[in-house]
Amino acid sequence: MWQAGERSAPVKRESGSGALSLSVLQRAFEQSGESILITDARNRVVAVNATFSELTGYSAAEILGEDPKILSSGHAEPEFYKLMWQSLLQDDFWQGEIWDKRKDGSTYPKWLSISVIRDEAGVVQNYVASFNDISASKDAADRLAHLAYHDPLTQLPNRLSFETQLTQSLRICAREGRQLALMVIDLDNFKNINDTLGHHIGDEVLQRVAHRLRECIRSSDLVARLGGDEFVVVLPEIDGPIIAARVANKVQQTLADSYQVDGHALYATPSIGISLFPTDGQDAATLLRNADSAMYHAKSVGRNNHQFYASRMNAAAGERLRLEGALRLAVAAISPESCEFSLHFQPQINALSGQVIALEALLRWNSPILGSVSPLRFIGIAEETGLIQPLGDWVIWEACRQIRELKLRGFDKIRIAINISAHQLRHENLLLLVRGALACNELQPSDIELEVTESTAMQNTEITLGVLDQLANMGVLLAIDDFGTGYSSLAYLKHLPIQHLKIDRSFVTDIETDANDAAICAATIALGHNLGLTLVAEGVETEAQREFLCRLGCDVLQGYLYSKPLPFDEIVTYLQARQTLSE
Repeated sequence: MWQAGERSAPVKRESGSGALSLSVLQRAFEQSGESILITDARNRVVAVNATFSELTGYSAAEILGEDPKILSSGHAEPEFYKLMWQSLLQDDFWQGEIWDKRKDGSTYPKWLSISVIRDEAGVVQNYVASFNDISASKDAADRLAHLAYHDPLTQLPNRLSFETQLTQSLRICAREGRQLALMVIDLDNFKNINDTLGHHIGDEVLQRVAHRLRECIRSSDLVARLGGDEFVVVLPEIDGPIIAARVANKVQQTLADSYQVDGHALYATPSIGISLFPTDGQDAATLLRNADSAMYHAKSVGRNNHQFYASRMNAAAGERLRLEGALRLAVAAISPESCEFSLHFQPQINALSGQVIALEALLRWNSPILGSVSPLRFIGIAEETGLIQPLGDWVIWEACRQIRELKLRGFDKIRIAINISAHQLRHENLLLLVRGALACNELQPSDIELEVTESTAMQNTEITLGVLDQLANMGVLLAIDDFGTGYSSLAYLKHLPIQHLKIDRSFVTDIETDANDAAICAATIALGHNLGLTLVAEGVETEAQREFLCRLGCDVLQGYLYSKPLPFDEIVTYLQARQTLSE
């Protein structure tokens, strides 16, 4: 609230002159170019000058008798004022910068000095504050600071700012055990634009590139211009190289589009080199050098691509992006006439009667580009990218269509189990989708069983429980899949409206030789039965495993001992053969 300067020295009279008159002091007070405010010992305003009123908007009549805190902007913390008053009490003086508020509510910075006036006995009589608005000087300082840390052409951070921010990000990542990606981006053939069309056209292209780069990244990421046509992007706190590859791919696609400048359609594709902290370097200089090396490698292999400093990451990231791209195309092309996806079915067998009581629908992908792709490769990518939502919806519709086909062929007592992802379970359209698929195929809710993994069931428990309750109320059978691999919370399990509990195959594989697996299976079956659940064992491959699980009281068995997953026509043949044997 106050303005500073040196403490005023006592006024000396000139030789032959008398003491300054009160009127002279009054004129000096009123005509001062600085705002002056005087309070009494209780910190109540007793006088202000005209400059004060011009700056703050408060007339003398409005401010007299008030506490100067009426001018406070609220920007300063209580500790600030505490230190200010300590200085006044100890030194009779304080000066510094502070933000205050005018009568109209606008705030401004001012440089303030406060002096304490005491009488002969040392008792405080008044506080005198003088100050002025320093907005113009602060704006000038801010402009100078911006120029010092930003590229004047693109307004991006310059090399100095980039190195400072990168060093800070590396410290945070090292402290928290996180990864960071550094990209060096060089524009291919940019020199040709400058040489043929002039630097003014080249500068316009660089500004457009800077704008596109800012749109490609998150607000927490950093994009800077090192000079010429070289840019850098820093991705702090990433989960792995795949994230860096995805951003690099986005940058490639965005920068590769043409730039319309002065009637010219210009192209400046990027070559991108990527280094990762901590694997490719522990400090800013090493990471920058390695990313630069990777960028030159990108140019050497054809330009308009990105390369990791570690070649093994190039292969993995490239394969992942290729797989993701093909998956997106396949999902977008799903139609009744053409579809790269299909369902295979694996039977579930009643352990006592040996009859097939259900089929689990398992998604398969046969890509014309990649061939047959294992679900272990593409399901995880579908979940990460959100493609699992439309893909899962298709599975529900297709499974219901094929249940109807089974019924038309005489298999009307076999239900189909369908896996539901976490994305689908959280989606508001799941209930409508299930109702619609059942109605369109003239099915009963009990014709399907929806399987939810244990870890999915434990996410957002209130929402999950609400959705599962509504499905159960419809009459849809529910199962927990992969039990034992996640939370294994039987306390929570008892609240879920499920009928079936599936023991994960990892416990079945060594059930004959591993005492721990045998104990887990036995305990799970016993506790599941106590909760009124039907127990299903996955991954049954040998007769010995079947016998062991039957002795434990497992209700349903599923695995290669009975059949591998089969396409629809083959599962029909399988069911017909089992039906013939039972007769």
